[in-house]
Amino acid sequence: MSVGANHPKPAMSSELWERLEAYTIGPEDASLSFAARLTRENRWSPGFTERVIGEYKRFCYLACTAGHEVTPSDAVDQVWHLHLTYSRDYWGQFCPQVLGTQLHHGPTAGGQVERGRYYDQYAQTFRSYEDAFGEPPPSDIWPGAGRRFGVDPRGLRVNPNDVMILDKRLALLGAAGWIALGIVIAVMIGVIF
Repeated sequence: MSVGANHPKPAMSSELWERLEAYTIGPEDASLSFAARLTRENRWSPGFTERVIGEYKRFCYLACTAGHEVTPSDAVDQVWHLHLTYSRDYWGQFCPQVLGTQLHHGPTAGGQVERGRYYDQYAQTFRSYEDAFGEPPPSDIWPGAGRRFGVDPRGLRVNPNDVMILDKRLALLGAAGWIALGIVIAVMIGVIF
């Protein structure tokens, strides 16, 4: 979950940032591109996926320049996890040619001490992000630490062919929400049978 290149923080590296901006993950001739696969696997819109990939590049920039270990948001971590599966691209091109260093993913060992450590690193990552890019990270991609370490770790990977996922916010709408839910279920049953 956290990474850090063990070297002092340099001044803003425009060359590194230019390489990151120009870089496209995965083979460009694939019938299912990296972005399309990320969109499908996370059920994101294509626009949101592109924004998260941009934030992943910013995260990688920070990992190389912040001078301390950095911790990604859950969405950014999903990009990183998928990128690591493109191992030839990640280790053969991205790390040596784009970043100029190896960027290892180190998962948490778990427990309260680790949670506190990552919570603090996440806050430090936010500060470094603002210093490097002159703005706070977008909250829809980089939620606060409470959500990142309290809610997001409870996420599950499910196959929508096997389960029905209902939005809890419908229940908060009162009678109108329950009516809408009933209509959705009726339509779903009609489609299935």
